[in-house]
Amino acid sequence: MSHTEPRSGESENALAGVELRMAADPTQLSIVRAVAADIAMRQDFDLDSIEDLKLAVDEACSTLISLATTDAVLSARFIVVDGAVQVFTEVGSERSAPPDRDSFGWRVLSALVDSVTTWVAPRADAFEVHIDLVKRSLGTVDA
Repeated sequence: MSHTEPRSGESENALAGVELRMAADPTQLSIVRAVAADIAMRQDFDLDSIEDLKLAVDEACSTLISLATTDAVLSARFIVVDGAVQVFTEVGSERSAPPDRDSFGWRVLSALVDSVTTWVAPRADAFEVHIDLVKRSLGTVDA
């Protein structure tokens, strides 16, 4: 685990983030779900919102694992800003297209969080596929 600083432009009260880097393997999903749940609990999310975040992180990471190159590293970075948990996930892939937004998994993911985006960045040897999501607690209002 490594700690990250908030990106420039994020509010000054942003909690230092947590980044997990692990093998892009389904056996690692329980770790990332546990971290998501712990962060949501510390932000006083209700039980349904905690479960929603866990499932969303699981779906995002599962999707990325299915696109990963052999021996790829899956990264999941969590940052809390103004009561919302922001999750930035990425993995190396040979695929230049983002995940299918018409799939059942994407629809489930979209229903569980307040916002979700995906994008692909070129790397020297392949591509980097990203899925970023935001989950707000019920008491958090958009500014």
